[in-house]
Amino acid sequence: MADEISNVFSHVKLNEDDIEDNIENDMVEGDSNEDIENDMVEVESNEGNIENEIVELNEMVETKGVENKVEDPKLGMMFDSIDDAVIYYRRYAKEKGFAVAKRTSKKGNDGAVRYVTIACSYAGKPRIRLNCPGIKRTRSTNPVQLKPQTKTDCKAQLRLSLCPNGKWILRSMVLDHNHGLSPSKTRFYKCNRIIEPHVKKKLELHDKAGIRMNKSFNSFVVAAGGHENLSFLEKDCRNHMEKVRRSHLREGDASAMHHYFLKMQADNSEFFYAMDFDDDGRLKNVFWADARSRAAFKEFGDVVTFDTTYMVNKYEMPFAPFVGVNHHGQSTLLRCGLILREDTNSFIWLFKSWLACMSECPPNAIITDQDKAMKKAIEIVFPNARHRWCLWHIMNKLPDKFKGFKDYESIKFCMKNVVHDSLTKEEFEESWGRFIKKYQLESNEWLLGLYDERHHWVPAFVKDVFWAGMSTTQRSESMNAFFDKYINKKTTLKQFVEQYENALAAKVHNETVEDFNSFNSRISCITIYDMEKQFQSAYTLKKFTDFQNEIVGSICCSLSSCREHDNFSEYEVREDVSRGEGQRSVIFHVYFNEDNSEVNCKCKLFEFKGIVCRHQILVFIHRKIYQIPDKYILNRWNKNVKRRHTKVRISYDNWSLKPEACRYEKMCNAFYEVANLAADSENACKNVMTQICEMKRELKEGGNACGSNKPISIDIQNDSTSCGNGFVISKEARKILDPMAICQKGRPSFKRKMSKVEQAVKKQKKKEKKMKTKINEGNVVNQVETSILKEICEKVRL
Repeated sequence: MADEISNVFSHVKLNEDDIEDNIENDMVEGDSNEDIENDMVEVESNEGNIENEIVELNEMVETKGVENKVEDPKLGMMFDSIDDAVIYYRRYAKEKGFAVAKRTSKKGNDGAVRYVTIACSYAGKPRIRLNCPGIKRTRSTNPVQLKPQTKTDCKAQLRLSLCPNGKWILRSMVLDHNHGLSPSKTRFYKCNRIIEPHVKKKLELHDKAGIRMNKSFNSFVVAAGGHENLSFLEKDCRNHMEKVRRSHLREGDASAMHHYFLKMQADNSEFFYAMDFDDDGRLKNVFWADARSRAAFKEFGDVVTFDTTYMVNKYEMPFAPFVGVNHHGQSTLLRCGLILREDTNSFIWLFKSWLACMSECPPNAIITDQDKAMKKAIEIVFPNARHRWCLWHIMNKLPDKFKGFKDYESIKFCMKNVVHDSLTKEEFEESWGRFIKKYQLESNEWLLGLYDERHHWVPAFVKDVFWAGMSTTQRSESMNAFFDKYINKKTTLKQFVEQYENALAAKVHNETVEDFNSFNSRISCITIYDMEKQFQSAYTLKKFTDFQNEIVGSICCSLSSCREHDNFSEYEVREDVSRGEGQRSVIFHVYFNEDNSEVNCKCKLFEFKGIVCRHQILVFIHRKIYQIPDKYILNRWNKNVKRRHTKVRISYDNWSLKPEACRYEKMCNAFYEVANLAADSENACKNVMTQICEMKRELKEGGNACGSNKPISIDIQNDSTSCGNGFVISKEARKILDPMAICQKGRPSFKRKMSKVEQAVKKQKKKEKKMKTKINEGNVVNQVETSILKEICEKVRL
């Protein structure tokens, strides 16, 4: 209403300015006095009309204020029900600046409630919570930790009784309060904090989308125009979501996850899951894969990384994702598991579940950390797969193993050179021997163990196999960091599976975007050779960029010699590589077969990464072969291949697909269109609001005539759960129990592993903080106890 008045005043000023301008123009143009007098009459007429509009608007404001004002309580007031009386007193309290609550109720001889007292929320005597002799001990054992009190023994109240006609009458009342009143702060009282149904739906939808509560609440603040315009607080939103989560898990966390799996399987028969139980029926391990991931394995399952260094749920069960690389070089989720213990039996069960999911088809190569239990399980379940240890984890242990050595920096530099610069197994053996002898490390057990397992981690021993360019478990760890946006330490099992679907959807979207970019755009060639155009038309943008980097790198290469043999030629390619601030030359041997134009390089980049190396490119150009043979253009990186997994829909538990949600969204969209049409006209707005109020009244009076909002249950025919020991149990025959929350081997109780330096620093800070707190608490406790005892003594004396 105030906006309407301000608009009218603006209209007055604009009209006056326009008329004055017209009069001035008439004077300049030489109009007659009669015309000027007519203009002046028009001014007076407009001023009179505007004054009338202002008077009408003021009357409307006063009338609206009178309508909104709540009538003061009077003896004899009648109410149809107790709820009506509570609503009335709550409105009155909000206007005056206090809160209300039902205080007492009394039943009659027939067992029905006949007397009710609605009182101020400050009613009741405050309880002093102290830890002193002669005073009742409470939960707080420290007198410093006194809780704030809201009770002042306020006597303000309404007392109602039931009449014979079924209505309630106000028999007595007290209106005076013994505390301050503040109408501007009444929105903080619990009785006035109400979350509307449409807000609850949005909160639940945001939670499913992985949007954190602070972000979700801020969106409501912005939409309302400030915190003061909201009828709820962020704490209320968090409490509502906790209540929703608890309601979803009444049957038990593991059972809820099991039923979720059954629903996903009913939605898509290609959804796979397996659950492992102990003898008591308690969940131990779980494995699942959606239909799209199963299809993606056939495209990108040749190399996977497997890591269990991430804990994402309240049971501290490690998250075990199987991560691959797609044709854009992006990480892609192939499988997922949660295990209770990181032992050999758990890993064997998990890998066997993989085989059951993929029709006994194991990955060609797998990258893990140095876990012995994991290594043993892979040897048992995947005996033909190439197993590689994460190189980064091994090299990252150098500070812990050699920090106390006098020649630490030299040892670290030399070992890195031995590992990374050895092109062949023979070179590594020779360089390793010199390294051990030079620093007298023959008795170092860690290095002896690494040397015995060199075929699991040294690049010269593993680069003859396709690894999609991966040498570490970094992709698994980056996937863990990616999940940080969706889950936290308190995440339940069912919530984790739901958020896994959301995270998977984000990965699918990223892949789809890159598919479009590779289809819609291209990177220009930097040379005149046809081979570059071949890869430009075949490869995705990321992989074409990798090939271009090799072309650029060929500038630093030169052919130093060539030896001709019976059916092949041997080339020596000299490459200048950077080494610190200087550079050095490295010789690479390249073999060219004249019969089939096959080129092999000892750097093994093509075998390791699937990208033709700069040394091969140089030999092709030297042999005037500008069209590279098709065997060097892999379908794995090809953007023109129609991939089956892109046509598979993800099995979402999507709220928007439910009938209730569809009806809700349909009505909201219609209301938005009506609001847009009526927003420019006050009369149209009044008409719309009148019709909406009429519809609300009809819907409330109609009750259940409009249908039920109860959720629609899905009848799932699957009556069994797979177990790790190979047999099947019935859902009715056995209750699924939640897993035991236990600490994993050597891992702290939070998600990320910490280095020894971080642990030492944290321990020292904790110790200092504890000492400081202890000293401060001792001083404060002495002061408070002295003050309390003085006060008690003074009261006893009086």
